[in-house]
Amino acid sequence: MIDPAPAAARWRTALESWAIPDELVEAAGRSPWGHEVSRFAAKADADLADPEGASYEAAAAAIAAAELSTGRAATLLDVGTGAGAASLPFLDRVAALTAVDPSPTMLAAFAERAHTLTTHRAVQPEVRTVTGRWPDVAEQAGVHDVVVCHHVLFDVADIVPFVQALTASARGRVVVEVPPEHPLAWLSPLFERFHGLKRPDGPTVDDLVAVLHELGIGALSVERWSRLEHGQPEGDERVALVTRRLALPVGREPDVAAALVGLPDGLGLRRVVTLSWAGAAPASTRSTTT
Repeated sequence: MIDPAPAAARWRTALESWAIPDELVEAAGRSPWGHEVSRFAAKADADLADPEGASYEAAAAAIAAAELSTGRAATLLDVGTGAGAASLPFLDRVAALTAVDPSPTMLAAFAERAHTLTTHRAVQPEVRTVTGRWPDVAEQAGVHDVVVCHHVLFDVADIVPFVQALTASARGRVVVEVPPEHPLAWLSPLFERFHGLKRPDGPTVDDLVAVLHELGIGALSVERWSRLEHGQPEGDERVALVTRRLALPVGREPDVAAALVGLPDGLGLRRVVTLSWAGAAPASTRSTTT
């Protein structure tokens, strides 16, 4: 077996170092992971009401370029869809939208919003959901003009096949949005406070860019910017979520509430990075949308 290239190996090692020791998870009596559909739904609704930012602009430009080059409406693939924040703002501009996510409940939230948006349209775009993990379902999802993937890559240790499948699925461009560092990095002081556990310094978006360069990704664009965060939990909901992420039992919520005083609340501007690059699918390749 060929060893992974250095940047990809460093990415894997850094991500795997974020694993929480089994004894802490067992003591908490529950998994620290998982996502609430309501949070993703709130973000999708906010982005539908006011789509903006570098990732939106990059995807809009890629869709426009595909329309210009083919003379038809573009097709769009959303990998790690959640409730559709990255893709649903373009539903009135594409001929087909395919959503991929491992969670059926997330895809149900996406499908509900897609149905509402298209109910009264004379021309209906083709909307399809694919339940499963990327890149396992890449063939089922098919090839599209534009591929978007928001806030997923910091959950992907095996980064090379994931990125290669994104690239192979796009005739035009791939648009990815990620934070500049691990999304739980802001909790590092609390892990040390409650568990005496020092969290890793990486990986960062610079490590991801190194992987992309290592893979020979073409026409790579990197834009760092800030967005107003929507759908973040507040009050007791925030305390409950952080307690879970810290692998603490529910009974420690008062202690976590006290520790959160003075830490970022996630309700202001959030730093993000938009990465965009050229797809590798032949222009003649048809979308798999049936």
